[in-house]
Amino acid sequence: MYLRTLLIVLLLALLAGFAALNWSAVMQPTPLSLGFAAVEAPLGLILLGMFAALTLLFLIYIVYLQSSVMFEGRRHARQLQAQRELADQAEASRFSQLRTFLEAELGKLHDKNDATTVELTARMDRLERDLRTTVEHSGNALAASLGELEDRFEQMARK
Repeated sequence: MYLRTLLIVLLLALLAGFAALNWSAVMQPTPLSLGFAAVEAPLGLILLGMFAALTLLFLIYIVYLQSSVMFEGRRHARQLQAQRELADQAEASRFSQLRTFLEAELGKLHDKNDATTVELTARMDRLERDLRTTVEHSGNALAASLGELEDRFEQMARK
């Protein structure tokens, strides 16, 4: 952009220098036809004035375009910021939903773990009682068998 601006300024300076060097030819009156009338005026000055007016119009147009682009850029920046804020809010909402979901699932797992622990404890107690009962029955059966053997030995010893 800087090179283009420098080139335009250089061309305008060259044109101004050319007009200054040839000012007497620019101011030379010439017969001109306007289509419905004829006048005598300096053709170079008229062309130079038209060039200056056209240059001024182009500069005004460039300023207008530049300002409209700047305003459009600012509007887009505001819209982008608003969309970014919406996206951040949506992301925060998703994180809070995920947190709620995870807390609910962890609560369910905790409850399930507690229920399993209670169930396992009850089952272990039952197995312990059953084992004690079985050991007690085995002890009684062994004691009965030993008593029976003693009785047999005593009967054999008496005979």
